Amino acid sequence: MIIGVLGPEGSYSERAAKLWMLKNDLETAELRYFEDIEDAFFAAAGGKTDISVIPIENSIEGSVGVTLDLLREDGAVISGEVVVKIEHCLLSKGSPEAIRIILSHPQALAQCRHFLKTNFPHAELRSTGSTSHAARLAGEFEEMAAIASPEAAEKYGLKVLLSNIQDRKENHTRFIVIRAEESGKYGTSGCKEEGEKSSKESDRIRGKCKTSLIAYLVKDRPGALYELLGAFAKRGINLTKIESRPSKRELGDYYFYIDFEGSASDALIKDALEDIKAKADILRVLGSYPALGNSEA
Repeated sequence: MIIGVLGPEGSYSERAAKLWMLKNDLETAELRYFEDIEDAFFAAAGGKTDISVIPIENSIEGSVGVTLDLLREDGAVISGEVVVKIEHCLLSKGSPEAIRIILSHPQALAQCRHFLKTNFPHAELRSTGSTSHAARLAGEFEEMAAIASPEAAEKYGLKVLLSNIQDRKENHTRFIVIRAEESGKYGTSGCKEEGEKSSKESDRIRGKCKTSLIAYLVKDRPGALYELLGAFAKRGINLTKIESRPSKRELGDYYFYIDFEGSASDALIKDALEDIKAKADILRVLGSYPALGNSEA
């Protein structure tokens, strides 16, 4: 198996992939590194990797916009998720006093905004494709530092000047596992089908699985979103996330991303999806997959 991740080595995406491999007994899988999230996404969609593991949301900074936009593209579905504890460190070859430039991925810089403003108000902040890329670049000059993982420090021969520098102690990033779409399927993976199970058993399975979808509604139709959400409410289906994202057609026009408990193979969920399909102008089910919660302690 080939697994695509955001590179180079030492990234949090790599940590997420390795955790997913461990939990699925795939320690011998090969990791393939990509320069950005888009490349990793299309590698999976195009069959260049069996799966790719990409970030979708962070507990401090919220959703990763590029990932949400990519999920609107045909060709890939979600088949799993991994939640990783983020421990940002300030890494450098030099001393804190020598630092003039701090490098990292835009999400990491944002997650450490207060720390940077308080401790390095005059440092130049530069965005990179990943935290591990920042660490690799920081190894070139002593006046450069990177915000990255402890693994990146070890990989690129940097000193950990300060640990856990994110603005909130509890910092987790959710990664999704994507694979090429299969025609006619919702992309379920690890979620059991309902079959002839009792309603009690069906409820138990719905609590262990999560389904993600994208819905697009004509913006000028009054009550459209209310009607869509009502399809879940009247069936007792719990939403775990709802978020709007610009359609990029015009200002005020949005797609809605919805996560909810349950599998697309469950009769109750199927019924809800048919109801939503009749109300939404576009409906795309991204996949049903095991809901893991926090994958790391």
